[in-house]
Amino acid sequence: MQYYAHTLENKPQREWQLLEVHLRQVAEMTAKHARVFSASDWGYILGRLHDIGKYRQEFQDKLEKQSSRRVDHKGVGARLAWEYLGQPGKLVSYCIAGHHGGLPNYGHSQTDTSTSLMDLLQQAGVLPDHAPDPVSDISLPSLPFQPRSAFQLAFFTRMLFSALVDADFLDTERFMEPEKYAARNPGPALADLLQPLNAKLAGFSNEGRINLLRREILERCRENASLEPGLFTLTVPTGGGKTLASMAFALEHSQKYGHRRIIYVIPYTSIIEQNAQVFREIFPPDSIIEHHSNFDERSLPEEADQFGPGLRHRLACENWGAPVVVTTNVQFFESLYASKPSRCRKLHNLAGSVIILDEAQMLPVKYLNPCLRALEELAENYQASIVLCTATQPALRKRDDFKHGLDGVREIAPEPKRMHREFLRTRLKDAGRLDLEEVANLIRDKEQVLCVVNTRARAGNLFDLVQNEPGARHLSALMCPAHRSLELKKIREVLMDGAPCRVVSTQLVEAGVDVSFPEVIREMAGLDSMAQAAGRCNREGELDDLGKVTVFTPSEGLAPAFSQAAGSAHSTLRHYGHDPFAPDAVEYFFSETYWLQAQRLDEKQILDEFRAPAPKWAFRDVAKRFNLIENFMSPVIISFNEEAENLIERLRFAVAAGGTLRKLQHYIVQIYTHELAALDEAGAIEYVDGQYPVLIDKELYSAKQGLKVPREPKTPDGFVC
Repeated sequence: MQYYAHTLENKPQREWQLLEVHLRQVAEMTAKHARVFSASDWGYILGRLHDIGKYRQEFQDKLEKQSSRRVDHKGVGARLAWEYLGQPGKLVSYCIAGHHGGLPNYGHSQTDTSTSLMDLLQQAGVLPDHAPDPVSDISLPSLPFQPRSAFQLAFFTRMLFSALVDADFLDTERFMEPEKYAARNPGPALADLLQPLNAKLAGFSNEGRINLLRREILERCRENASLEPGLFTLTVPTGGGKTLASMAFALEHSQKYGHRRIIYVIPYTSIIEQNAQVFREIFPPDSIIEHHSNFDERSLPEEADQFGPGLRHRLACENWGAPVVVTTNVQFFESLYASKPSRCRKLHNLAGSVIILDEAQMLPVKYLNPCLRALEELAENYQASIVLCTATQPALRKRDDFKHGLDGVREIAPEPKRMHREFLRTRLKDAGRLDLEEVANLIRDKEQVLCVVNTRARAGNLFDLVQNEPGARHLSALMCPAHRSLELKKIREVLMDGAPCRVVSTQLVEAGVDVSFPEVIREMAGLDSMAQAAGRCNREGELDDLGKVTVFTPSEGLAPAFSQAAGSAHSTLRHYGHDPFAPDAVEYFFSETYWLQAQRLDEKQILDEFRAPAPKWAFRDVAKRFNLIENFMSPVIISFNEEAENLIERLRFAVAAGGTLRKLQHYIVQIYTHELAALDEAGAIEYVDGQYPVLIDKELYSAKQGLKVPREPKTPDGFVC
């Protein structure tokens, strides 16, 4: 009798996929995925066992449509692993049990009563006599590392799970959708990217003090690429060229040690497209994928070209199968603690990669310990190199007063203290408590000035006070990306012409936005945020004297989300007011920040779920708790210009909307769900095709300030997944 894994609609049984073929091919592919972290034997066994339950006659009857009842095929393999493969088999059991629905909890919890691993094992059917015996002649090899904690075992389980589910997805796709499978393109080899980057870097000017310092940083990064893989910091002042210097390090390092890809992780979506575009202009086609979630692109393939570049990009996003991946903190860290197969299948591709965390100071404090443990584990046991890249390096090294820190971290930039002195372009003044009218007066007194505040609402209120001044402009994430890009282009032109330019902005202008003002005003916040704002002042050292940065504390009070960091910044200014952005001052700020919040470094108790001595873990509970953005945000499409209006019209009649949605990403504003509900209640939006919200009340979108929303957001502007 023949046993099948998958059928084909309206095709005879002779064209169906044989179960033995599927088990063998998934085993081979899982072994290949796991080979990078020395677990190919584990992967092969996992692949052989994952669908062994399909030998049950009940499942074959369902395939042949002789039965319509639900038949579980996961429990058989999970139970065999649990009962016959010893203690290591418990890890395999989780992977098999979750390869469709997600990694389960060991048992029920107060927050999750769905099917647990124990439920599945107890309900599992029996492997029929006619099925091959998958366990009598196999035994699991020893672990590829000596575990010191249950967390490491759980992390290894997650990486095995990733290798399995990606292999299962790919083999099923290869059989059922061969054209889609053929559209997958791994892109050029990582080694082929070094020459075009070197050509780009060779074209940069060596004239001027700042450019010579950038060249020194670049050359030191290249020299240090020969260091053994592991944990690194790249501490470079704002404007020091860290984006391309870190990429040069990563490519040279990969050449020497055989890394497979580069993962470039960015905290803000407001700059991810900008950085991805920089790389696209340097590297050959199909080198870069840009993965973030302004829209959930469920409707693929594309309208115009069913198997074109858009589909290839989307397929690469599923498992990060590209030489360079540009993504967000949210995508990266939430995937590391996810349970669903769709979120986890990319994880095995982190092994053997160089992972660059741009603006590393943005790691969220209340998830800091789980984030650091995951980075540490990737470097220690999965052949990854991690680069923490920032102008204000957080105090993440292990010390007597910070035992949660990382051990063995090496700096790849030249002498951070000297670089700070050489790059010194600003002086800071604390103006104390000011009300908004007083801040507005500071703006009015300057011909060219940038004022950065903490929230969208405060930016809007302050701009209302100065909008009639010559050159007054506004920037916030309540403006769609196309609108912001247009405003930034105009701001750069006005600054170059020496005309009046008074800009009120939220934090989105601070990271990766190349503008330079002679003066900057900043609402009190964390020292790292103030340093980023200072990086928009006298950026190229073009002034004869130091640029002036003024910080103020609003009389109206700080938003709660900023009060803790602002308190640490006040303390730092008292101790280091003469040079508050010096490396010693920055280390003091972050040390105090982490010390004051020591009980919050794992506020959701993520790691507690992986401390059990036996594998009794709660993967599903952890995935629910680990949310870097807790206030869910929704996109609203703005008919900003004629192109946006045409795309919205196309969306109304699209059979497959994926390509249109990608283009519309330039015309969306992210708002909180309660704000979306308020707009809906006011009749201000229309749901195109029943699911895509489009702003129809055009009076609610201003050419100066963007979208008018009901309430002030509760978290920093622009920080979305």
